[in-house]
Amino acid sequence: MRIYLIVLVLVSVFSSAFAEDSILKYPSEIENMHKRAADEDVDLHCTTWRFAAEMNNLAPWKTIPVECADYVKNYVMGKGYATDLERVSEEAFIFASSVEFSGDGKDIWVFDIDETLLSNLPYYIDHGFGLELFDHSEFDKWVERGVAPAIAPSLKLYQRVIDLGYKVFLLTGRKESHRLVTVENLINAGFQNWDKLILRNDVVAFGLHV
Repeated sequence: MRIYLIVLVLVSVFSSAFAEDSILKYPSEIENMHKRAADEDVDLHCTTWRFAAEMNNLAPWKTIPVECADYVKNYVMGKGYATDLERVSEEAFIFASSVEFSGDGKDIWVFDIDETLLSNLPYYIDHGFGLELFDHSEFDKWVERGVAPAIAPSLKLYQRVIDLGYKVFLLTGRKESHRLVTVENLINAGFQNWDKLILRNDVVAFGLHV
């Protein structure tokens, strides 16, 4: 009987302790609801911002909104970005397959390089996923390492386009002085047999395109 009473007392003490701990450390259900609502508002805001950026409907911007840092990180590191890449690649292949060749050997498919064939995600992981102001010198150092990985769906599309019979031109804003390292990076990432690689003249100002 004595043991039984002691157990009851201990259980009562533990119950009180856990109850007080819960009150002190966990927000109320109302607070949780407010937090969820706030998170949903941020997600909605950042989704519309991303969509506008992708459609080139934003005024000139230099960094992502501070409140969207986690959103952007979760997007590019998660399934959303990978799924978008796969969808775009598949739609591009459907279009490529629908074209009737002229027969003159001049049917050309043009690829950009950065964020189209090669991913600079490792660079942006080290630079706040777009929270930092873009630094051309730092990015040049990244390019000169020649380690940008292939975007897998783009590599698949690249080979399929070649198999269809297209001539492949690569058009990039990278500087002409980066030609050798770019060629090596592309080959090491699995891209081969392109017909022409067009880079930007070193004296052309940033912001202008070939």
